[in-house]
Amino acid sequence: MNELKKLSNTIVNYSLKVKKGDRVQITYGNKECTKLIKYLINDIYNNDGIVYTKLVDYEINSLLMERANSEELEHFVKIKAFEVDNYDCFIHICYNENEYEGKDIASSIRQELGKKSETYDDIRINKKRWVLLNYPSTLDAYKAKMKTDEFYDYAMNVMNVDYAQMKENIKPLKELMEKTDKVRIVSPGTDLTFSIKNMPAIPCLGECNIPDGEIYTAPIKTSVNGYITYNTPSPYQGYTYENIRLEFQDGKIVNCSAKDNNEQLEKIFNTDEGARYIGEFSFGINPKVLHPMGDILYDEKIKGSIHFTPGRCYNDCDNGNRSVIHWDLVLIQRDDYGGGEIYLDDKLIRKDGLFVIDELKSLN
Repeated sequence: MNELKKLSNTIVNYSLKVKKGDRVQITYGNKECTKLIKYLINDIYNNDGIVYTKLVDYEINSLLMERANSEELEHFVKIKAFEVDNYDCFIHICYNENEYEGKDIASSIRQELGKKSETYDDIRINKKRWVLLNYPSTLDAYKAKMKTDEFYDYAMNVMNVDYAQMKENIKPLKELMEKTDKVRIVSPGTDLTFSIKNMPAIPCLGECNIPDGEIYTAPIKTSVNGYITYNTPSPYQGYTYENIRLEFQDGKIVNCSAKDNNEQLEKIFNTDEGARYIGEFSFGINPKVLHPMGDILYDEKIKGSIHFTPGRCYNDCDNGNRSVIHWDLVLIQRDDYGGGEIYLDDKLIRKDGLFVIDELKSLN
């Protein structure tokens, strides 16, 4: 089957399960996405759904945000409210061209918009069906250190991974995590402990993000102690951060540093109270994603990785942390990235990125 056609079928029939009468909004970032959108429209119509498309220009949107005042932000919020009131499903197709486009948007504007639209963002994320994916671009190929055609083939391969098989393989890890109290993570520059007692473990296997392949939970909010050093670059709010190190005391980030942009890093963690607490802990398990490219949609799924996320928790794994931000920061623990161990209730379950107990080895 044509890879784009296969991807469209996955999105419409597996991820969103579009049915008769469903109203689907497709937003996309570049006309390069047209071929996929045509397949999506046909598949939605074949299911008797209703579809609307919208081209989003990131450069123009960034300029609008740079110049926005409170009155204009109210209008942005009204648009969000209209969308969640009038659509059942959302497909957002990103197309990366310049990650620094939004670097001049004031943090106060981001914070104000986040607070004003919190209700509608919550509805969209937690009560609607949605899919987010990145259509492969030349910039993505550059970041992945691949030729453009090579990256396109890689992206299609990664996005069309066998999610049904993942669902079977993940069951023992979900069961183990939900019986666990204490987690310990050890790597170069990292020695971190926290509790996940009585927290659910949520597999993410192609229903929302594509590519996908992770299972997440959330630490008890005040249980995190120690320090962690992330070894993948992380673009966020118009800046790229490397070698981020966070130090925790009773759940709170008390010290933070990075290779560059330390002042901007502090601003992020001062956004609100919840920005200094953790909202998510997750294992990356996509077997076809091996190396970081500075794109969180891919990097958080890297085989042998974890991400440990400052900011907002998810409703289906609620540790009580509320924040405007949700920043997935990734640590790869495979041997080729320095190695590391993860212990659940003092039992070693993963070493150098590979699960070591028999019931989890299928995830390798």
